Amino acid sequence: MSHFKDPPKKSLGQHFLHERGVIEKIVLAVNPQAGERLVEIGPGQGAITFPLLRRHGSLTVVEFDRDLITPLMEASEGLGELTIVHKDVLKVDFGKLAGDGRIRLVGNLPYNISTPILFHVLEHADAIVDMHFMLQKEVVDRMASAPGSKVYGRLSVMLQALCRVQPLFDVPPGAFRPPPKVDSAVVRLVPKPADQVGIANFGLFEAVVRDAFGQRRKTLRNAVQQLCSGDDIVAAGLRPEARAEQLEVAQFIALANHLAQRPPAAG
Repeated sequence: MSHFKDPPKKSLGQHFLHERGVIEKIVLAVNPQAGERLVEIGPGQGAITFPLLRRHGSLTVVEFDRDLITPLMEASEGLGELTIVHKDVLKVDFGKLAGDGRIRLVGNLPYNISTPILFHVLEHADAIVDMHFMLQKEVVDRMASAPGSKVYGRLSVMLQALCRVQPLFDVPPGAFRPPPKVDSAVVRLVPKPADQVGIANFGLFEAVVRDAFGQRRKTLRNAVQQLCSGDDIVAAGLRPEARAEQLEVAQFIALANHLAQRPPAAG
């Protein structure tokens, strides 16, 4: 007998995974090992939760929908130790959740807030071993895209600066209930060690990337004029007339690092 009686909630962007073959591929990709701490974002009706719990023995899940909490607890009995954090994922401190260790994240992310979730987890990248997320395929394409691509943008640069981005496999709409109107894909994100990232001032880097892509048609000089001059762009080794989508991730980092080293303006 199913413990889950309520239909998926449109307002929460819920699409519940049911395709067994896809679920098995996700669990194989995660491949949890003894002693690791697993955290799932948005377990829904437990399609990935219960196979992971059977395989690993313990799992923490972050679930916002109050109506799913009791059914999840009941259905997990005898499978392993399930800890439920009833909270909006955007308010979860993953660093705190990791304690003095590091966590592995898994999730079929709600498509209506997947980008804010990605930016939120990036803030805690040093507490995360890796992430396996199901997202809209077009979001995964953006995450992994290279300079010059039409979909290369802020999300691509921010993620690739901090993580290795590896698209794993596509998932058709029929694997979900209700079927979304788009294809989905599973992606693996592996945060880079801090010494490999090389960003001097993360806030400044974020501002450079945001402004550079704020108006895609503008040259770099015009897009980031609130932050720096054409001379600064040249000094960082970039062309002021270039456009944001032509720049490598390393070039954005070079510009932000150059700006971070400038002496403060005389008051």
